Amino acid sequence: MIVYRIDILDALKKKGYSTYTLRKNKYLSETMIANIRANKPITLQALDAICIMLRKNPEDIIGVEITPEDKVKYFV
Repeated sequence: MIVYRIDILDALKKKGYSTYTLRKNKYLSETMIANIRANKPITLQALDAICIMLRKNPEDIIGVEITPEDKVKYFV
C-alpha cells in the first residue's frame, strides 16, 4: 500500500503554497487536495507537481508498506 511519508499539505504551506493558491493557480485540483487530506491515492501528474514545488524526489514523499492483505493478494 502506498503511504505518504510527510504531511504534504503542511510541507507545501511551509513553502508558501496555501490550498487556495494550489487551487487558484491550478497546481493541484480540489480532488487531489481532498485525496491528500484523506490519505487516498493521487495521480502521477499531481505527484510530479508536488515533487517540483517541494523540490523533493518521489521517495521522499511516498513509500510502500506491505500489509498482510497485500501479501495474501499479491505474493506468489
